[in-house]
Amino acid sequence: MLATRRKRNSVARLTKNSKIYKAIIHAIKEKKGEHIVSLDLRKIPEAVADFFIICEASSTTQVKAIADFVQEHVRATAEETPFHSEGQQTAHWILIDYVNVVVHVMQPETRKFYKLEEMWNDAEGEEY
Repeated sequence: MLATRRKRNSVARLTKNSKIYKAIIHAIKEKKGEHIVSLDLRKIPEAVADFFIICEASSTTQVKAIADFVQEHVRATAEETPFHSEGQQTAHWILIDYVNVVVHVMQPETRKFYKLEEMWNDAEGEEY
């Protein structure tokens, strides 16, 4: 019983063809997110997720709009809700955690300061 329960509750590894991955990229593009990059973290043992998807927005209003639409679109198309999200109050950087995919919606100055792509430069990156 425990083995089957563990199997059902474990989260499957994702690919770039996964419904949730595609839904996130589509939602960001739909709301005019800029400089969209996905980092494939699956080959990095200490990574906290399979993918990071990072994008920029020019204002706090757009950051919030992108983050809200990502959650709405993923819920509608992939039937997933985030495990956790944070940053909605200031909207300089909103993080949406779908366990194996973590979405970062950032203002340009915040992105330049934290340099996530440099921090995870071992990961394969793809621009959209």
